[in-house]
Amino acid sequence: MSENNPEVQEQEMIEHGVHNYSSEENWVKPEDPLLLERLEWFKDQKLGLMMHWGPYSQLGMVESWALSDDDGDWSRDGIDWDVDSTELKRQYFDLNKTFNPIRFQPELWADLAKDNGFKYLNFTTKHHDGFCMWDTHTTDYRTTGKDCPFHTHKYADITKHLLNAFRDRGLGISAYFSKADWHTPYYWAPGMKAGTFTSRGPSYDPQEYPWLWEQFVQFTHEQIMELMSNYGRIDVLWLDAGWVNDYKDQNIRLGEAVEKARKIQPWLLSADRTVGGPYENLITPEQTLPDHAIHVPWESCITLGTSFSFRYEDKYKSVRELVHLLVEVVAKGGNLALNVGPQPDGRLSETAIERIKGLGAWLNVYGEAIYGTRLCAPYFNGDGNVFFTKKDDTSYAFRLYAEGEQAAGGVHLPVEGDVQRVDLVGGPEGLAFSRTDSGITVNLPAQETEGAAPIAHVFRLM
Repeated sequence: MSENNPEVQEQEMIEHGVHNYSSEENWVKPEDPLLLERLEWFKDQKLGLMMHWGPYSQLGMVESWALSDDDGDWSRDGIDWDVDSTELKRQYFDLNKTFNPIRFQPELWADLAKDNGFKYLNFTTKHHDGFCMWDTHTTDYRTTGKDCPFHTHKYADITKHLLNAFRDRGLGISAYFSKADWHTPYYWAPGMKAGTFTSRGPSYDPQEYPWLWEQFVQFTHEQIMELMSNYGRIDVLWLDAGWVNDYKDQNIRLGEAVEKARKIQPWLLSADRTVGGPYENLITPEQTLPDHAIHVPWESCITLGTSFSFRYEDKYKSVRELVHLLVEVVAKGGNLALNVGPQPDGRLSETAIERIKGLGAWLNVYGEAIYGTRLCAPYFNGDGNVFFTKKDDTSYAFRLYAEGEQAAGGVHLPVEGDVQRVDLVGGPEGLAFSRTDSGITVNLPAQETEGAAPIAHVFRLM
């Protein structure tokens, strides 16, 4: 039923602002050899830094979604001041008038990412609320607009300076862009519906008002082309708001926009989330992991804390949790886009920095088993504490340990194929092991079984 019912389909794809993901079977392999080459590049990266940042960070609550009355039941749980729906939207849209992140230092963010194993940036140039983090000429609702106090700052064009800083350090660039825009009158057109009730979609039927919809299409294309033309090399155009596509009569002719962009940047990958088809080059799970290995390019965006946007006194994942998360993502064939929400003043929280550095310290020792690897059967064991990757003729096995767990003297690895040698990455080489009916059992050195187990033991199998 959901295959033919757009309303049901949309509900299935997005619950409480969290997107589901397209199936592997709906992935369309590009025909362009350059795009296929870039997909291999993408699969080598493994770890990206995602950043949701905008005026909403001042509230410390979910980005954009509170503007939609249709999503108010879950998105407004952080609203604890006396305000009705209409006033809330007015206050939210006015946040640009107080957004002034004068402590923003893009070079520090880029250094943190580079020094701790991140390979690319995925930055929200515009979320559904329509506020543009770049110097667009399509709207005054932007960081460089006269109503935003940050517009006089040397870093007012946030996207420009941030992308340049990351690119200067050799990191890739993925540009998040929402196809929906709840600020422009071309999408939420005043007076088109009775009352002030809002939902995710446009406030009018595009088929009844094709001239208005065409204005929105041109507006969207122009914004995309600004980013593609004026902001240097971009590796991925990461498109959110999957409900904006032709199955709901919200056809923005995305293929036309992407192909225009590729005339400027022929290497450009596109991630048209949850839509499928030739412009969803990457599958993008959100806040979740697939329960099996996926054999096409994919990236899971998962938060360091509990929220994509900055949240005051947020609870952050431990370094152990981050390592285990990254290992599982990579072993199942994907990349991890780890999301950090910057503070409204332009800094990252000290706890976020500490956890990022902890992950980086681990990767500094064990990164050879992560970067540039590919799927390796049997991928993982039934208990979910052993995972595998492969690079050329070398396989890697990860034995993950829970907090306080004790390492046993022998570690069973359900490997497939012949193994001649086992090394402990970051430790002794040529470990003793014995073959079993279902793999091998590796004998750990005595010092590795004393006290609490580490985050993981990583074995090099040859």
